Order: sequence, then structure tokens, then C-alpha cells
Amino acid sequence: MIRRYGETPKKGQIYGRRPGAYAVLRRGPDLLLTFQDGPTPEFQLPGGGIDQGEHILPALRREVFEETGWAIGAAQRLAVFRRFAYLPEYDRFAEKICHIFLATPALRRGPPIEPLHSAIWVPMAQAPDLLGNDGDRAVVENYLKFCAI
Repeated sequence: MIRRYGETPKKGQIYGRRPGAYAVLRRGPDLLLTFQDGPTPEFQLPGGGIDQGEHILPALRREVFEETGWAIGAAQRLAVFRRFAYLPEYDRFAEKICHIFLATPALRRGPPIEPLHSAIWVPMAQAPDLLGNDGDRAVVENYLKFCAI
């Protein structure tokens, strides 16, 4: 069973399954987060949806690049969780299956190409308080317990 974070699914609401790949990107004492300025402004782990027929690691690389402008190196799975949410940009409800990876930021190739996204380095200890969803926050808090800051 995959752990759930966030809102309880609404009774009678149909949720389409939406897998996604997200990254914890560390450089020294900092983590790279993305700030999404709309439709609801919030800090997030970089990443996003896996398109139909797309493999998880290419999706992770694509999404991180689109949201941060960074290419990433080796990635290893840290966690997986699910959350139920309304996705205003798609006007639908989704059961998000969130695959979280620890990856290395390898090369900044330019600014984010995803509209309304900014890539921001933040001190690791501050990252959990900034993240906009409970699942991302729990994964980062757990990571911080097992790494040297």
C-alpha cells in the first residue's frame, strides 16, 4: 500500500490516476526547489507528470529541466506516496502517484522554460517549511534526518 498525504478523497468524486516524478536536488547545504507562481503560488520539489508511454527517469530529467533549467545526473528512488488533488491547470481531479528521487544537479543549461516557474536554492533546513504539500515535506524531512547538513 502506498502512503497517502494531504486531503482525503471526496466521496463520489472520480480521480484519474496521474503518475509523476520529482527530485530532491542537493548542492552543498542547499536544495533546489521550484517556485510555481500560479495558479496557486507555492514551493515544490522540481518535477511533474509522466506522460503516457514515457519512462520514469526520462520524465524526471525532462520535468526537472523544464522547471529549473538544470540537467541532472544519477538518480535513486527515495520514496513514493500518493495524494488526491484538484488540478486547476487541467480542470480535473487526480490521484497523484509521486515518485521522489534523490538526484545530482549536474549542469545549469538555462532558465526554467516552464511558464510561472522559478528555480530557487534554499538552505536544506528551511526547505520543509517552504514546501506546499505534506508529501514533499515529509520526504524532505526524512531525508534531512539521514544526511549531514
